[in-house]
Amino acid sequence: MSIVTLEQVEAQIAHRFALLRFKPEIELLFRQDYVAERNRLIGIWAVIGLLIYDLVYFGDRAMIPDVLTEVTALRLLVFTPAVIACAFVVRRWPSSRLYDALSVLVAVLGVSLPMAAAVGSQSSYLLIYQNYNAAAFLFFVIALRPLFPAMLAGLVLMCLSHLSAVYLTGAFDAVTFGGIVTFYMMLSIFLAAAAYFLERTDRRNFLNQLRAGLLYRRLEVNAERDELTGLLNRRSLARIGREIWNRGRQLEPPVVSAILLDIDHFKRFNDLYGHMDGDACIRTVSQHICATVGRANSVFRFGGEEMLVLLPGQGSLQALAMAEKIRRAIEELAIPHGKSDHGVVTASLGVASAMPVQTEIEKLLQRADEALYEAKHRGRNMVVISEEPQVAA
Repeated sequence: MSIVTLEQVEAQIAHRFALLRFKPEIELLFRQDYVAERNRLIGIWAVIGLLIYDLVYFGDRAMIPDVLTEVTALRLLVFTPAVIACAFVVRRWPSSRLYDALSVLVAVLGVSLPMAAAVGSQSSYLLIYQNYNAAAFLFFVIALRPLFPAMLAGLVLMCLSHLSAVYLTGAFDAVTFGGIVTFYMMLSIFLAAAAYFLERTDRRNFLNQLRAGLLYRRLEVNAERDELTGLLNRRSLARIGREIWNRGRQLEPPVVSAILLDIDHFKRFNDLYGHMDGDACIRTVSQHICATVGRANSVFRFGGEEMLVLLPGQGSLQALAMAEKIRRAIEELAIPHGKSDHGVVTASLGVASAMPVQTEIEKLLQRADEALYEAKHRGRNMVVISEEPQVAA
């Protein structure tokens, strides 16, 4: 699926779309939605359309009985199978262009087939009979509703087909034929204008729905992200942590590890450099933690200067190695810290691992917190692991 941003959608709304065309990324999404909606209804409209079209048999029998065999054969043996085949093809290979092309084909066949038979009729009711095709025009615009360029092409081809057949019957004088031409031209212009504004409304509704969805998604993301660092926040831990924990039961090995870290002497850092530099320090450390652990793992701002990393499918030794990698990456940032024992910003880290089938995530976090406390107690800028024999093995 094409990635579209909220800003792109709002720019498209402001730019408008008088030519019934969006920017490529949004147009692709619109056409996907368009063909999905048409595919959902194609079976219903095929049944309704064929029912109405084939029931005109009774009108054929009353008004053009001299060519009844020919027109009935065209309705039942040509048009009906063609509609069924088109519906099958569109459902099997969904595509906006294919749907539009087959809609035009069906519409032109629907108009031209009965009139082709009527060309050989000597009935005095041809004037009334040819008016039936107005229903085909309406069905094309209201029910099939292809995109506007296909709609225009279809209306032009239907007019040409119908008027050519009417002329070939030779049943009408110049005035009557002129009236028929005027009627179908006016009908086509009216339907084309209606189709334009209908598609314009559809496109506006699509943009509004897309914008609403993107706004909701952004609100969801903002609700689960820490504003300062962009990390997952404490509120999201209950949901995401539980998902990771449940997923960990199906992993091989079925284990989840946690790394809880704390920036050493961060209060002193704030006191010495101020809160603006303190915020910059937390952002930089957070970015490097994310870069170190990769996308497969989740990083949370646990509180203040504390961060939590959850490592699904990684045991004690892997988590220990990752924690040491994080500790070294933070130290190598060489962020000056005049009141630190090492002269630069460092971090203490606690590591714990657990098997989801044996314990709860709260217990894992408690053990990681105890290991972090032990790392601080031993002098900071180090990693301490809370071992459990069965996990370590």
